Amino acid sequence: MPHPILLVAACALLDADGRVLLAQRPEGKSLAGLWEFPGGKVEPGETPEETLIRELDEEIGITTKVDCLAPLTFASHTYEDFHLLMPLYVCRRYEGIAQGREGQRVKWVKRRELRDYPMPPADIPLIPHLVDLF
Repeated sequence: MPHPILLVAACALLDADGRVLLAQRPEGKSLAGLWEFPGGKVEPGETPEETLIRELDEEIGITTKVDCLAPLTFASHTYEDFHLLMPLYVCRRYEGIAQGREGQRVKWVKRRELRDYPMPPADIPLIPHLVDLF
């Protein structure tokens, strides 16, 4: 039986030193304790960019605009109950100080150290695209 497709948008926020922001999935959520790129489910009628603008503000207090989101790559991964399709955007221009607004920890990580953080299976193939970014 085919799995339903879940569209989730994710963002690699980069700071002035080229570090990437990771958020740790809080207790009580699936894959709790794993580190991921911030983002969330694309709601009906939303574009992935609109989703990221909404989710970054709600989850971590970051404000950005559509023009500041550059598509980089995507992940396609089958989990037990659904198939995840996740475009990954890069964002270098934003306002605010990242903080976990939903009980999650956040951390700025050097790109070459991303593999040191346990991540959901769908996020892992995205790492080489960020390590080799520039």
